[in-house]
Amino acid sequence: MALGKYSRVDNNNNNNRKSSSSYCSTVTIVIFVGLCLVGIWMLTSSSVVPVQTGNGSAEEKKNQVEDQVTPVTSDNNDSSNTSDFEDNRGDLPDDATKGDANVSLAENDGKGDLNTQENQDNTEETKMDESKKDDEQLASEGGEKSGDNSGGQGDSLENSDDKKSEENNEKSDLDDGDKKQDESSSENNGDQADNQIEEKVDQNDNKELEKSSDEPKDDGQLKNQSSNEVFPSGAQSELLNETVTQTGSFSTQATESKIEKETQLSSKKYSWKLCNSTAGPDYIPCLDNLEAIRHLPSTKHYEHRERHCPEEPPTCLVPLPEGYKRPIEWPKSREKIWYYNVPHTKLAQIKGHQNWVKVTGEYLTFPGGGTQFKHGALHYIDFIEESVPDVAWGKRSRVVLDVGCGVASFGGFLFDRSVVAMSFAPKDEHEAQVQFALERGIPAVSAVMGTKRLPYPGRVFDIVHCARCRVPWHIEGGKLLLELNRVLRPGGFFLWSATPIYQDKTEDVEIWEAMVELTKSMCWELVNKTSKDAVNGVAVAAFRKPTSNDCYEQRSKQEPPVCLESDDPSAAWNVPLQTCMHKVPVDASERGSQWPDRWPERLEKAPYWLSSQVGVYGKAAPEDFAADNEHWKRVVTKSYLNGMGISWSSVRNVMDMNAVYGGFAAALKDLSLWVMNVVPIDSPDTLPIIYERGLFGMYHDWCESFSTYPRSYDLLHADHLFSKLNKRCNLVAIVAEVDRILRPEGKLIVRDNVETINELENMLKSMQWEVRMTYSKDKEGLLCVQKSMWRPKEVETIKYAIA
Repeated sequence: MALGKYSRVDNNNNNNRKSSSSYCSTVTIVIFVGLCLVGIWMLTSSSVVPVQTGNGSAEEKKNQVEDQVTPVTSDNNDSSNTSDFEDNRGDLPDDATKGDANVSLAENDGKGDLNTQENQDNTEETKMDESKKDDEQLASEGGEKSGDNSGGQGDSLENSDDKKSEENNEKSDLDDGDKKQDESSSENNGDQADNQIEEKVDQNDNKELEKSSDEPKDDGQLKNQSSNEVFPSGAQSELLNETVTQTGSFSTQATESKIEKETQLSSKKYSWKLCNSTAGPDYIPCLDNLEAIRHLPSTKHYEHRERHCPEEPPTCLVPLPEGYKRPIEWPKSREKIWYYNVPHTKLAQIKGHQNWVKVTGEYLTFPGGGTQFKHGALHYIDFIEESVPDVAWGKRSRVVLDVGCGVASFGGFLFDRSVVAMSFAPKDEHEAQVQFALERGIPAVSAVMGTKRLPYPGRVFDIVHCARCRVPWHIEGGKLLLELNRVLRPGGFFLWSATPIYQDKTEDVEIWEAMVELTKSMCWELVNKTSKDAVNGVAVAAFRKPTSNDCYEQRSKQEPPVCLESDDPSAAWNVPLQTCMHKVPVDASERGSQWPDRWPERLEKAPYWLSSQVGVYGKAAPEDFAADNEHWKRVVTKSYLNGMGISWSSVRNVMDMNAVYGGFAAALKDLSLWVMNVVPIDSPDTLPIIYERGLFGMYHDWCESFSTYPRSYDLLHADHLFSKLNKRCNLVAIVAEVDRILRPEGKLIVRDNVETINELENMLKSMQWEVRMTYSKDKEGLLCVQKSMWRPKEVETIKYAIA
């Protein structure tokens, strides 16, 4: 050791080889110690949350969390109100309810630490490379002062820190840009607010959220880390360096309590059973009350085909036909449907030679149209217009009532002429005819002209049509024809194509003569009685209702009599038929005194007779109408068409369960679908307005079943209906009815108060429906759900529906 010690003093002796080796060893040790110190410094700096004077990472994470808890949808561009929002996505997939802010947070949480680690690794590699170069340089130059080498390391570290600072600043700038974009998105969505709620849900970005949240996180972060974790500000980060906690495998009390409350609600004694009835999958509660039908004193007026609702509506679910498939989409469905969806062949056997319906493999096909137009309905429709030009399909004539519709081919092809037809026929008069129509995508209801008025207002249909219907119009003082007179608009046509018009059989001749006499006493004008059509071999008689009362007053015999002035022609729910005629309104401000504007102008224009009334929302009726129209345009355009995840090309049969002015249906006018506008009997009677617009609908009491077959509609819409019904009806029974008339995979959109939305959501979840979206704001909510194919196994026998 002494020799080694003094050998450095005698450096110029002949021991150059040994001294050089000793010198290099010493330099190596110094460098190694320096590298160790650098490594310790780096490890220490990476574990400490740095205090940033600018856009530091801790502040950045805080900002991201603030973005996360700020809902995507805001209220009228006012970000200060965002705390009022509540966005509960229910069973909605993660890609349908959250916005860009959440994605930014997830990406930074999942990748930011990884990027930092990668930067540090790259810096270390750079330092090691520089150290090697320095060692080589020292060895080649015969040794320099170790301070120079340490200075090089210092420069490298300073450059690394500058590089990290620049990267953090760039990252913060990007995050700020994302925040601005999120705020812009929030403002755009805020434009959708209207009175109650406007909703726009981003359904794409959150797939990235789901993906990034599943990625492994650095620094021991777990996948189940709470998304609501609050990061400390930059000034507090060092104090909390070793105390920032993570959820880990532990859940929070807030989460546990929320889940328990939701579980209690969802298990709220909803025990569904399968309906066992003679009608099976075709069960209509108010039309299949066989016990009530058995006790009818008479059936000569078709009383057995009228509504006989049970005192307590059923709460069971109707079974599906075996082999049921998703219905064929329009317009192909007009030509063919799946056989197993409506597995009835009786009509094909009875009417097959008349081209009503045929069994073709796994399909039921509709090659013609009906008895009166075996070779196609369009030719028949055009033949009518050629015979009576004033009909003007799709211009002057827009809304048609088709009596005894059969399989509704007439109404189905009127869509090609911009005409909508309300078709009806008795249930089982010809097996499943209305069910065929609905499965084809054609409007129809099960109804009969018996002892009560039809569920439509007075003076609303532009045309009433009856092709080969065997309704005895001429008997009992013409009571049934007078019912058509009630619903027919003054100046409207009754189009009748039946054998009494073109056959010479004694019975047909007698019926025609009786009809001529009856219509003349009703002041109907026989506009044209055609000869036989060369293609279909049928003729048409066109009668026109008067536009004044002159004829009524000039009759020598007041038969049928004019109804009393106290008799309201629009009172229709369970009102008995009367053998009288209502006077034609002649006052210019009275509904029915003028023909509506031509289609489509009539759709957007407030009816002339609304000027002296107050609307349902409290404004002057024309303003009320206009505001409602604009409201539904915004909701449908900005929210329903794009924000619900609904494939509207697959939607054909739609029902608005609480239609008011028909604004929802009007906003959908450009889509290839039709809307049944229902005005509940305990709501303001706005149904005449809907007809004036060129739309159609009917009255109904939702505490009873609707007169349609199961699986009739692709989409149901209910705006503030269920909360009102909940006061007087069994909500469980109403939901069971919704399930009955909605097709599997069909959608239900509900707008109502939050309490009702929550109750419905839990009820529908218990039926295994998929919650596509749930949203609430200011105690108002929106729910969009999709019906599943699920059916319960336990069975409930409906005793009054068993033959």
